[in-house]
Amino acid sequence: MKRSLSLLLGAGALFGAEPAWQPLFDGKTLAGWAEPGFEGVSGVKVEAPFRGGPGAIVIEAGTTLSGVTSTLGSALPRTNYEITLEAMRLAGGDFFCGLTFPVGKSACSFIVGGWGGIVVGISSINYSDASDNETTRTQEFEDNRWYRIRVRVTDAKIEAWIDREQMVDLELKDRKVMMRPGDIEKSQPLGLATFMTRAAIRDIRLRRLTPAEIAESAAP
Repeated sequence: MKRSLSLLLGAGALFGAEPAWQPLFDGKTLAGWAEPGFEGVSGVKVEAPFRGGPGAIVIEAGTTLSGVTSTLGSALPRTNYEITLEAMRLAGGDFFCGLTFPVGKSACSFIVGGWGGIVVGISSINYSDASDNETTRTQEFEDNRWYRIRVRVTDAKIEAWIDREQMVDLELKDRKVMMRPGDIEKSQPLGLATFMTRAAIRDIRLRRLTPAEIAESAAP
């Protein structure tokens, strides 16, 4: 699987076509994903169909973190890519999507609905969490509603959107990107986590960026 995904992700750049989105979740099983060994995890399963629609990964609320980590490892790109998914908070009052993703030699997490259910941002930038750095935003989230999450990584920037609204536009020059110390580090290099919250995740996809998109990100 690692070899086939790597070849697919590189094909667009090789032939000059726009790279296609590649699914990271088959909608039926946890193939390609594993539980990372968080303390207090309550379990992860696939429900297919989920509420009459496509299959989803259901992450049960743990005493702290729950979630899954990708098994693709070194097959994943570390820059010049996008990842997208849909996330739904089913119950709980903290983050229902903690998307950990590679950034060069490091990694960080896009937190959606943390710190009481409303904080959005990147953990961590220059040793500061999503609740206390320049990416910090607030937004109200509804239970039982799908939110489209998208993250773009280039050498110049980290960008992130919820539905159509851009939430993060962070230039990487002179900034240290890092994981928040603790159990969440087990999500690396690519993982999904929740904190004391039950959630559903579906339609996880990744693609490499085109040269034009990379240049656009680097433009002043």
